[in-house]
Amino acid sequence: MELSERKIKILNIAVEEFIKDSAPITSGSVKDKTALNVSTATLRNELNALEAMGFLKQLHTSGGRVPTAQGYRFYVENLLKDVKATNKELDDVRKIIENRTQSLSEMISKIAKIISKATNYPTVVMVNGIENLVLTEFKIIPLLEEKCMVLIGTNYGYISNTMDFAASMENCQDASNYLTKYFKGETMGYMLENIDEYMKGMSGEIKAFQGVVDNIIKGLSKMNKQKLLNVQTDGMAKMVDKEDGKDTKKIIKMLNDEEELIEVLDKTNDHISADVSDDEGVSVVKAPILVGGNKLASIGVIGPQKMDYSGIASALKVVIDELEKHNK
Repeated sequence: MELSERKIKILNIAVEEFIKDSAPITSGSVKDKTALNVSTATLRNELNALEAMGFLKQLHTSGGRVPTAQGYRFYVENLLKDVKATNKELDDVRKIIENRTQSLSEMISKIAKIISKATNYPTVVMVNGIENLVLTEFKIIPLLEEKCMVLIGTNYGYISNTMDFAASMENCQDASNYLTKYFKGETMGYMLENIDEYMKGMSGEIKAFQGVVDNIIKGLSKMNKQKLLNVQTDGMAKMVDKEDGKDTKKIIKMLNDEEELIEVLDKTNDHISADVSDDEGVSVVKAPILVGGNKLASIGVIGPQKMDYSGIASALKVVIDELEKHNK
């Protein structure tokens, strides 16, 4: 929906002022807060238009207006495109991303923790695109009780998994060398789609350790279909102190509903966006974590409608920019 520059400026003021002091916006307050050289009557008409378009609403017939869910979404998706992050956030995230020896799950968890602390709101990450990771190496290690540890190096750190099959040290090493040799530099998805063709042409070479490879592919195929959630609540205490108890209960309820979290994060766009509900009173500001233009994960900050969207978008932008830079 196209808005004039003046309407955008007025909506910007309406959202920011309501977040700051819970004050509904009026034509008089807009005139005080902006340098718009127009009459109060003109501003009143603009507010009426924004209300008719669904961006603002009146709580009382004679009162000022407040942002709607649509207004908040527009604010996040259109008014915060050029938001800048602080150097502290940038340094913390960069250090985590540059440490490629850590596991993918550990990296995701640490980033979510930083975002939660920086915003003072709970943060959720959902990994659901490991097929887009670029492979660097495989290490398969036999364990006791017919199990094997599988370490997979990727461009975003290691994926580790314990799988239920028995194998000798020699077969594990041969399988590791085989998978690394033929799939280093390829995506996980490419390997899963093409491994059968590779194995058909090399049946004699891999006969001894084919069972190991089969079990690895079976385990990775299962993992690829899963949606892994990581919830960090470091910022929860401060949120509870400053927010309405009713809103806090709604947020906690959402954090404990895995299906709802998956549904919300599944709808993440290719940019910072917001999922705001007029009825529920809960907002999710979310962003994609991309690998080569494809989504690896979605990260969402959960809070009440009236939260610091600018600060949250800033923290999320750090993650997006640094991960994109790391992947080049």
